[in-house]
Amino acid sequence: MKGIDGGLWIKIKRTKTNVEASIPILKAAQEILDTYENHPKCVNEMTVLPVFSNQKMNEYLKEIGELCEIDFDITFHTARHTFATTVTLNNGLPLETVSKMLGHTNIRMTQHYAKIQDKKIGRDMFELKNLLAENKKAV
Repeated sequence: MKGIDGGLWIKIKRTKTNVEASIPILKAAQEILDTYENHPKCVNEMTVLPVFSNQKMNEYLKEIGELCEIDFDITFHTARHTFATTVTLNNGLPLETVSKMLGHTNIRMTQHYAKIQDKKIGRDMFELKNLLAENKKAV
């Protein structure tokens, strides 16, 4: 569906929390979705991916992990965690934005994703040091 920015978004009610999650679609994700646009299961069930069950999705992810020689089990949960940490928080998205995209009922649920983001802490402190240095020069 079209989002507030005019781009394509996925809007879904989370089964676990019954909270709407709103996720703008990145270009790479759109390319994957386009691949399945005319898949019979997607057309018949009006879905964007031909997912049969969470268990089957995890089997597919495990197979992808083996092909990519990833040394831990990839599941839907780890993919979601990676999106929250590596893709969003490590690239500077605010915790509130990530929380909304994940469909969390409150910000505390999202905070555990942010605990180990040293890269972001380092980048934020670098920006603060630069800001303080600029303010010192202005005085």
